[in-house]
Amino acid sequence: MSAHPQTWTAADLPPQTDRTVVVTGATSGLGAVTARELAAAGAHVVLAVRDTGRGEALARTLSGSTEVRRLDLADLSSVHAFAAGWQGPLDVLVNNAGVMAIPEARTADGFEMQFGTNHLGPFALTNLLLPHITGRVVTVASNAHRRPGVDIDFDDLDSRKSYSPWRAYQQSKLANLLFTRELQRRLTAAASPVTAHAAHPGYAATNLQSRTAGAGQRLMMAIANRVIAQSEERGALPSLYAATQPLPGASYTGPGGRGELRGYPAPARLSPRALDDAAARRLWDVSEELTGVHFPDLAGR
Repeated sequence: MSAHPQTWTAADLPPQTDRTVVVTGATSGLGAVTARELAAAGAHVVLAVRDTGRGEALARTLSGSTEVRRLDLADLSSVHAFAAGWQGPLDVLVNNAGVMAIPEARTADGFEMQFGTNHLGPFALTNLLLPHITGRVVTVASNAHRRPGVDIDFDDLDSRKSYSPWRAYQQSKLANLLFTRELQRRLTAAASPVTAHAAHPGYAATNLQSRTAGAGQRLMMAIANRVIAQSEERGALPSLYAATQPLPGASYTGPGGRGELRGYPAPARLSPRALDDAAARRLWDVSEELTGVHFPDLAGR
């Protein structure tokens, strides 16, 4: 008998035997916990990581079936190589990897690093792998998308006119949710059984906070990690829930506690902007133009 969602933990994961899961950014933090728990539940877990040495080191600590493959979401050639090397069915893709509020930087293809890594990379990866995916796509977003004034700046998606580390992060997380919404719309229109979901960890203590722009911010977040944040294990629960539980397409799962900062998995709140279908379609079209990757023809699957 499964646990009530209000008290759901990794111990309640259903058996994942004979399932294959890709987890991006699985060398540390939420991705490492997600990979560990799914492998322990019986899944074959592919750790899709930039640093294969770190990935192999982590894989040696995990029980169950795992493998490590190189993937750099900030380099579209790496995304294409990963997808081209995939053979056979893929039950679940967990788009977990991301960067947060970092100093201004550019991807290998010249995109603003947060928009490129958090949105364009997963966008391209998902569409390239879709012909193989049989179950669901889970994309890790953030409740930062609900901050006042957060929107998709279609006139400066790439932050070339001005750059704010937090604004760029918030935009990329809103993009994750609009991507999930439009992906589900397209899957439904294609009569595909695949579903798209989003999840967020609340405030979880991970190494993301140690890479933000500014020493003062890093100090404040280090203190908050000790006082406010929940553990990586708790922060990964919404992703694990979204990857394995019966949910409607375009669902959004986060911690159920006050402010969605802590707690067990529960339905999460979307901002009005994350429900904007016109913006979702426009972002999709722009993302296809920027990456050169399109929604695949799923007819006959």
